[in-house]
Amino acid sequence: MRSRMPALTRGAADGGAGAGQEAGPGARRPRRLAGVAWLALVLAGVALVALTLLPGSSPPPPRAVVASLPYWNITHGGGTVLAHRQDFTEVSPWMYGLSADGQIDTQYGQGQGTAIDAQLTRLRAAGLKIVPTLANITAGRWSYQPVAGILHDPVRMKQHVAAIVNLVRQHHYAGVDIDYENLRAGDRQAFTAFITALATALHADGKMLSVALFAKTTNAGVDQRNLAQNYAAIGRAADQVRLMAYDYHWATSAPGPVAPLPWVRAVLKYAKSQIPARKVILGVPLYGYDWSGGHGREVSWLGAFRLARAHHVQPRYDTTSQAPWFSYTDAAGRRHVVWFENEASSRAKFGAAEGSQIGGVYLWMFGYEDTGTWSALPHTLPVPSSQRSGS
Repeated sequence: MRSRMPALTRGAADGGAGAGQEAGPGARRPRRLAGVAWLALVLAGVALVALTLLPGSSPPPPRAVVASLPYWNITHGGGTVLAHRQDFTEVSPWMYGLSADGQIDTQYGQGQGTAIDAQLTRLRAAGLKIVPTLANITAGRWSYQPVAGILHDPVRMKQHVAAIVNLVRQHHYAGVDIDYENLRAGDRQAFTAFITALATALHADGKMLSVALFAKTTNAGVDQRNLAQNYAAIGRAADQVRLMAYDYHWATSAPGPVAPLPWVRAVLKYAKSQIPARKVILGVPLYGYDWSGGHGREVSWLGAFRLARAHHVQPRYDTTSQAPWFSYTDAAGRRHVVWFENEASSRAKFGAAEGSQIGGVYLWMFGYEDTGTWSALPHTLPVPSSQRSGS
C-alpha cells in the first residue's frame, strides 16, 4: 500500500495545479469554476488514497504458512493439513537424510516410504507446494562428518548440489528445504558458499530454496552452530529462511518454556536486521517436554493433556513466556514438570509473526496438536485467496 500512495498523491497534486490555471485577464467566472473543479479533483484524489487504506482494497502481500511434517506424523499430520487446506501454502515432509559418505538417503521414514508417498500424492492433488526437507541425519542420528566432507571439498560440493537439483526435478518438487545442523564456526564460509551455489542452481531450474537456521539474537549466538550460519549471506541467497525459534529449553536443560515469547520477538528483531523480512519464516513448535530426573521427553499437546488429567492437575499459563505448564508426581514418587504448547501459546507466536510483518510461519507438527490451533491460525495469519490454489 505504501508504494502506491506517493503516485496517487502526485496525481492529485498535478491535477489540481492544472485545473487552477487562470484563463486570462478579467475572466473571473471561469476562475471560480476552475477553482471548484480544482477542489473536486483534490477531493477525488483524497478519496482514492483513502480507498487504498480500506481493508481488502488491495491484494495482501504473499504469505507462507508451511506444515513441517516429520515422517512419523506424515499420515495424521497430512490429514490435518488437508482438513485445513485453505490455511496452508506449503508442506515440508521431513524425510531425506545423508548416508555416511554424503549421498542423499532416500530410504526415509524407517520403512514408511509407501505411507509417505501416498500422503504426498494427496497433498499435491490438493494444490499444495511440496518442499521436502533434507537433513544431516545418518542412520537416525544427527551427523557432522558427512556434511563436513561435502562442504570442504569443492568437487563433492558441486556433485551434492547437482544431486539435490536432480532430486527436486525428478520428483517435481517446488524446491527443497536444507536443515544441516550442528556445524562448526570454521564451516561458516563453506556453508555460505554451498547455500549460494545451491540457490543459483535451483533458481536456474525455476525452483525455490529454503534454509532452516538456528534462532539467535546476535551474530555469535551462544555456540559454534550459531557462528556457522551467516544470516545476512544466507538471506541474500535463499528464498526462505526458516528460523528454528524453539528449544529454548530442551531435553537436557532445566524445565522451561520451549519458545518463550520475549525470546521469539528478540529473534525476529535480529533476523530482520540481517534478512529481508519477506524471506523470514518463523518456526512455531507444536510440542513440549516432560522433564524428570534431569531429562525431558518430547510430548504432544494431547499427551500433555492426558498426563494432566491422569494426575488430576490443572495446567497453569505463564503470561510472561506465553506458555502453559504443570507439574505432577508419578507412581514411583518422581516429580515431573511439563511445558507444552496449546492454542493460546501458538496464537501469541502467530501474532508476533504478524506484528513483525515477516514472510510467514512454519509449524513443526510433532503430532496431535491442540485442535484450537486450527482456528487461531487463519484468524491471525490468513492466507490470501490468491495463494490458495497452490502450484
